[in-house]
Amino acid sequence: MKIPATGGLSPQIVDRLRSQGYRLTPQRLMILDAVQQAGDHVTPEQVYETVHRQNPAVSRATIYRTLDFLCEMRLVTAMRWGGHTYYEIAGETPHHHVICRTCGQVEELDIQLVETFVESVWRKQRFAIDMDHITVFGLCRQCRDSNRRRKP
Repeated sequence: MKIPATGGLSPQIVDRLRSQGYRLTPQRLMILDAVQQAGDHVTPEQVYETVHRQNPAVSRATIYRTLDFLCEMRLVTAMRWGGHTYYEIAGETPHHHVICRTCGQVEELDIQLVETFVESVWRKQRFAIDMDHITVFGLCRQCRDSNRRRKP
């Protein structure tokens, strides 16, 4: 099997894998590329469909194992929502989300709010929060206002 070129993958991603002694396998490259090309949150099934078009021999199990590995390497972040897991390439700095449980609206959470919370937890409990990706669920303003109007 021919190893695909690293294409649009950032050199930092490639260097990080290699510097930690991990092989840059064709499957890892295809999966990283599929996540990156999605440009947003992508499901394992979407990754599978993209990779399968390039190489039908890559199994769903390989997709899931590789996505887990890439999350452990902190090259990809995972967000769980609505019974599904979504993946994206980890950025230089973490970004976090607020998600409305009613309408599904997703917005980025202000990093300063998250940093203040994380620092507070550290000061009070000496617990170090993993800051790769934090997702907070609740109600957006529209859904909250709509719920208030419906109640007698």
